[in-house]
Amino acid sequence: MQIKVTKTQNPKTHPTGSLGFGKYFTDHMLVMEYKDGAWGEPEIKAYEPFSLDPACSVLHYAQGVFEGAKAYKNEAGQIRTFRLNDNVDRLHDSCERVCIPSFDKKLVQEGIEELIRVDGDWIPTGEQEALYVRPSVVGVENALGVRAANNYLLFVILSPVGAYYENGLKPVRLLVEETYVRAVRGGTGGHKVIGNYAASLKAGEIAKSKGYDQAMWLDAFEHKYVEEVGAMNIFFVTKHKKVLKVLTPSLGGSILPGITRRSIIQMIKEKGIEVIETAVPIKLMAKMAENGQLLEVFGTGTAAVITPVGCFNYQGKDRLVNGGKMGELTTYLYDTLTGIQYGKIEDNRGWVKVINE
Repeated sequence: MQIKVTKTQNPKTHPTGSLGFGKYFTDHMLVMEYKDGAWGEPEIKAYEPFSLDPACSVLHYAQGVFEGAKAYKNEAGQIRTFRLNDNVDRLHDSCERVCIPSFDKKLVQEGIEELIRVDGDWIPTGEQEALYVRPSVVGVENALGVRAANNYLLFVILSPVGAYYENGLKPVRLLVEETYVRAVRGGTGGHKVIGNYAASLKAGEIAKSKGYDQAMWLDAFEHKYVEEVGAMNIFFVTKHKKVLKVLTPSLGGSILPGITRRSIIQMIKEKGIEVIETAVPIKLMAKMAENGQLLEVFGTGTAAVITPVGCFNYQGKDRLVNGGKMGELTTYLYDTLTGIQYGKIEDNRGWVKVINE
């Protein structure tokens, strides 16, 4: 269907210099409302604040979900999205988990693509730069009472961004969190539900206060097994008896099924390296780091793509990984994946879609 587009009469000045992450927003946004039992038609209009009643349901019961994707522009001027259909699928699944009505996935994806085209001149082209795509769905019924709302707002905003971490690809330092937990199996940890992120802030602040970049989460029941990191899934590259293996925590409802994670697993397997999705004991990883069997650790996620881990602290002791430097496999995966995203390497997996041809 035709997406209604009403362009702004007051275009913004584009940012110059360092973009940071999530600081600037483009001229337009996509909105779609649910009321009277049905979703209305999507509309692209000027980016503007929302007016919310103090009784708005999302403000009280956190019935809301979001996603994160990216669009890129190569030297030929192609606007390229990376696995956007998977992000829309996951948004749909997250909605189902918190009782938000189902939406037409094809229509929403078409709306997002049109929004990116409308604001295509905002896509930055510098190193590690992209256009971050943030779809969200929230309950907006003005009523109190613990139940699913009757009215919802789906909206998408865009943000030109640089590297997620200020130091770019410099390996990060992680603090293993042994008191607080991010999520439990049977909860909402496997979906991008807004409350998950509020629950993670305390441990993140503690980690930063001690000189670390993020917290590494352990399982909620035994505090023995690695789950994920604050903003990314986690991988451990090990070598035992000359055999190279990559371990990553298995999905079980408490870990977000990352789209970058899925891509990286496929790429590692294609390279002929075994990937084991399993319960990853933190004590074993600490021991392997000490005896030289833990070669590399890296995180994956849309925001930072791939982040090398140079050190993690467990039970008061820092474990250095690869001398605190980015490893060979991590470098290969980062260069290859970003090469595909930016169009420097041919995409033979069907991950990239060019939306302005």
